[in-house]
Amino acid sequence: MRKRFTTTVLALLLAGMALPALANQKLVLYTSQPNSDAQQTVDAFQAAHPEIEVEWVRDGTTRLMTRLRSELSADVSNPDVLLIADSMTMESLKQEGHLQPYLSPEREAYAAELYDPEGYYYGTKLITTGIVYNTGAEHRPQSWQELTQPEYAGQVTMPSPLYSGAALIHMAAISANPGLGEAYYDALHANRTEAQGGNGGVFNAVAAGTRPYGIVVDFLPIREAAKGSPVAFVFPEEGVSAVTEPVAIMQGARNLDAAQAFVDFVLARDGQELVSEQGYLPAHPEVAPPAGFPARDSIALMPLDIKSALAREAELKQRFDDLFGG
Repeated sequence: MRKRFTTTVLALLLAGMALPALANQKLVLYTSQPNSDAQQTVDAFQAAHPEIEVEWVRDGTTRLMTRLRSELSADVSNPDVLLIADSMTMESLKQEGHLQPYLSPEREAYAAELYDPEGYYYGTKLITTGIVYNTGAEHRPQSWQELTQPEYAGQVTMPSPLYSGAALIHMAAISANPGLGEAYYDALHANRTEAQGGNGGVFNAVAAGTRPYGIVVDFLPIREAAKGSPVAFVFPEEGVSAVTEPVAIMQGARNLDAAQAFVDFVLARDGQELVSEQGYLPAHPEVAPPAGFPARDSIALMPLDIKSALAREAELKQRFDDLFGG
């Protein structure tokens, strides 16, 4: 991994030499990426654009948005660029007038559903939610419907949308799916499915065997299975939901040229190859996925209308809380 990352950075540095200078700008980035991923992303961007100084702040999306909204309420807009977990958060910021559009030339390589049509935000990766099972378990589920069958009663765990943005996106996508719908969560409840905080807890429970089956984001079991963890990940036949870790430029960005360069970087092929090296499924359809993932075109994504999902956010959370108690 270290050798591949170094090679990528050197290639980006050479590419950056051919680009026009951006006049010693400073870029302020707010991101919810894990610390190591954020550092790699910033390092690679600066290798491509050594003339741009980057200051970055990292926290979970919920806490980061609390900080941002506090700053905005005080008429202070610190970041130039956001790189955060989910498009529902970006859509809310767009509707509130906190983002500005940018029609990146890199968007032409992407499926239309992966970015805002006006250019307010762009998905940079696909973090899908599917099924994980312990390899010592009796069954090998291949569909969402199987988890509601009697043989799985009391044996499934899942993250709560009250804590996890990916879980909220998943609930919205499942509820809008004609073959699953609102009744699916009723069926999970009737089958004594356990809800807990985040995806990490779900993964740990399945890896330890305290719950043999779980609903979880893809990279945790795929990464850990490669290290010997007794787990396997399934992309269910009905399709998977996905958070896209979108990037967006703030309305009050002080360093607009640098912000646009950052958006172009994370969407361009070199930036997307870094996503794959970090162990995630790239949003760019022509960039190969990391080891352990199937071919990009073999993964069926459940469609989701982000505006409709955002409008139903409070309703979905209340419904989940009523069923599972958080």
